[in-house]
Amino acid sequence: MKEVLQQGVKKTWRQVTLTHRLFCLLVIVCVPIAAAQNSFRSAQPTGTIIGTVTDINDGTVPGATVALESPSLPAPERVKTGDDGFFKLSHLNPEVPYHVTVSAKGFADWSSPEITLKPGQYMDLTGIRLRIAVAVTVVNAVSPEEIATEQVKEAEKQRVLGFFPNFYVVYDHNPVPLTPKLKFRLAYKTSLDPVTFAGSAFIAGIDQAAGTPDYGQGAKGYGQRLGANYANGLTDIFIGGAILPSLLHQDPRYFYQGTGTKKSRALHALSTPFICRGDNGRLQPNFSSLGGYVVSGAISNAYYPASNRGAGQVLFDHLC
Repeated sequence: MKEVLQQGVKKTWRQVTLTHRLFCLLVIVCVPIAAAQNSFRSAQPTGTIIGTVTDINDGTVPGATVALESPSLPAPERVKTGDDGFFKLSHLNPEVPYHVTVSAKGFADWSSPEITLKPGQYMDLTGIRLRIAVAVTVVNAVSPEEIATEQVKEAEKQRVLGFFPNFYVVYDHNPVPLTPKLKFRLAYKTSLDPVTFAGSAFIAGIDQAAGTPDYGQGAKGYGQRLGANYANGLTDIFIGGAILPSLLHQDPRYFYQGTGTKKSRALHALSTPFICRGDNGRLQPNFSSLGGYVVSGAISNAYYPASNRGAGQVLFDHLC
């Protein structure tokens, strides 16, 4: 039994020794071969790529970025073209695939086909012509109503001396016509402005001192005059500034002239109650404004004292 075990151990040892010897032999043979191959590769002369970047009119493109890409490179190598559009990529390994990409501001990118250099090859990469980049223009269509809405928003910020509302004055020489919705918006904004209430209160005080209309004195009389004055303004604003302009297609705004002689500018301002601009841009009789006075005066007969009613007196009171 002992002899059998000894023979098995000797056989196993011989096998291990044989395997170890084969491994050492492979190392001795393969390592020098691999080293020789690496040495052969490193001993091969490197290559160079040169080129000149131009545009489609053959003008040179200075400052263009030339990127060299390859699976053998951890990251692309980049150089800039000189004032003459020239670039040079040197110390390139042979038998390795490369791609060259050229980019410049305002131009579309240019890419080369795959390039594989031979040992020591000096390649002049020709045909690098950059085309103008295609500009993508996005045009947002804006409707006339949207433009008019923006104009009204700006007008609603206008105030004389930073206090008095100036919503109906237009300084743009080419304004967009208002839609009925925007005409009512201006009327609504004006009627609810605090200055409109303050103006009605101020005029009511003057009427209270003058004893007109015949509401009597005291707080009740002042309150009635205040309500009547505000109602007069409210009906005039909505009828002459929104309802009739919408029905008659007229613009209720005042268009500031801004240029010309003092006489022409004064005549322009004085003619506004009688001449207006239509939604079609043409001048026409201001039926909206005149109609607003008349209808507002007629409505006031419903709340004026009996002694102050009548077409003549009510119209005179409104115009004054």
